[in-house]
Order: sequence, then structure tokens, then C-alpha cells
Amino acid sequence: MTEHKQKFHASFLKNSKFGSGSLRGYFMDRDLGMTEATGGMVFAEVHRANGAPPEGGSGTHYHTVDFQMNYLLKGWMKVEIEGEGEITFEAGDAWLQPPKINHNVLGFSEDLEVLEICMPANFGTEEA
Repeated sequence: MTEHKQKFHASFLKNSKFGSGSLRGYFMDRDLGMTEATGGMVFAEVHRANGAPPEGGSGTHYHTVDFQMNYLLKGWMKVEIEGEGEITFEAGDAWLQPPKINHNVLGFSEDLEVLEICMPANFGTEEA
């Protein structure tokens, strides 16, 4: 196992802001600060709805990660996942997306909030 220098870090909602620096314009993101705290080992953000995805969805894509997990905090989200079909997730649902699995975000509620955790922190997104 690779040794990563980690430091204590806390992210408080009252001191945080959602920014528009998201890869996809229909999300606003709240960086939880885990990338810096883990020396690049872990990425953790909360994505919030910021408008609807394009007609037909986000476009089929995948991420070059070793690990990707999502936990739906609020609302619902419909995702097409390679080999699984279309799945509608609701608040409290979690799912693991294996490395490089193709997926397409088809839709979500206006109040959507989803926690995404990936390893490593710096990963690529490729259109499929």
C-alpha cells in the first residue's frame, strides 16, 4: 500500500460555498477539502443541481479512477450504467461505479445533492 501523508481536516457546511467550477454545468460543487488533506489520495465533493442536464443526458462517459462511490443525500437521480441499464436512485441510496464503467446521467430532481468520493483525487473523464 502506498503511504500518503494525511492531515486532519473538517469541512463545515456553514463555512462552505457551492461553486460553479463543475465539469458539468448543470451541477454546482462543494469541495470537501479531502484532496489536499489526503495528499491527492481521495476526492470528495457534494454536487448540487444547477439546472437540467442536456436532452438525452450528460453523454455517455467514464472516469479513470481506481474507486468511485456516490451517495444520494437529497432528491433523485436517473443514471444509465453500462451492463445495468437505467436506474433511478433516491435519497439514501449509494452505488459503486467500477473503474472506467460507461454511464450517462439522464435526469435528476431540482433539489438533488449527491456525495461523490473517488480515488485517486486527480482523475480524468473520457467521453465514450
